[in-house]
Amino acid sequence: MAGLEAVPGAVADGRLQPAETNRIATARNAEEYGFWRTVWSKLHPVESGCAVRRYSEPCSFLEHFAEHPMGQSPRSISSVCVFCGASGEAAPDLLDAAARLGQALAAADLKLIYGGGGVGLMGACALAAHEAGGKVLGIIPHFLKVREQRLDVVETIVVESMHERKMQLFDRSDAFIVLPGGIGTLEEIVELLSWRRLDLHAKPVVFYNVDGFWEPLFALFQHTVDAKLTPPDFMQSWTTADTVDAILPALLSALPAPDSDPGINEKA
Repeated sequence: MAGLEAVPGAVADGRLQPAETNRIATARNAEEYGFWRTVWSKLHPVESGCAVRRYSEPCSFLEHFAEHPMGQSPRSISSVCVFCGASGEAAPDLLDAAARLGQALAAADLKLIYGGGGVGLMGACALAAHEAGGKVLGIIPHFLKVREQRLDVVETIVVESMHERKMQLFDRSDAFIVLPGGIGTLEEIVELLSWRRLDLHAKPVVFYNVDGFWEPLFALFQHTVDAKLTPPDFMQSWTTADTVDAILPALLSALPAPDSDPGINEKA
């Protein structure tokens, strides 16, 4: 494909060689570079034996997604990814909210896609969904199996890297719910919203904004808009819910109308 060229010697024994990791991309700016690195494992996974390549032509990488979009605005929702904290020290009311969300997903016959751990809000949500008879899929990197206490009672896929984890969470989900979380949750949702900003998906995103938990983040986003570094319509990339009971209705309300075009450029 035009704009992608092989990097000789970058792969040996099916793995990226450390000396070559800085040669993966030569994009026009840091935003493109970071984005390119994140999604590269989806386009050319090392596990398949495909040669590692680098992006060298300014427009060709994003043009690829015009032909092979990461996701479209779904007509209906059958699977939901939940991003949330994995801290064992989370407040009891947050753990209870995560458990109630898991039960609600099971009751609505929505498959829970999550990070595979058994601690914190992550574990509370997954275990509650499982015990309520819901379908649950965890995706966890091998190096976090002990640290995040992999939940063995649910189906779990073990992957090699955080990048692969995030891509699988994205690919397998029709919508996203963001519960309170720490720096890991922030990293996941900022990337998700960045992809939305680039029109690579239009999947619904709902923040559980209990007690205004996410207001400082929204204020930071607005600050970038006020500084004319982010377009104003970015602030419409998500919806919020102040109660657990309001989360699923908010997801459904974000779906496109039955007679609308579900293309990737449509905003939910």
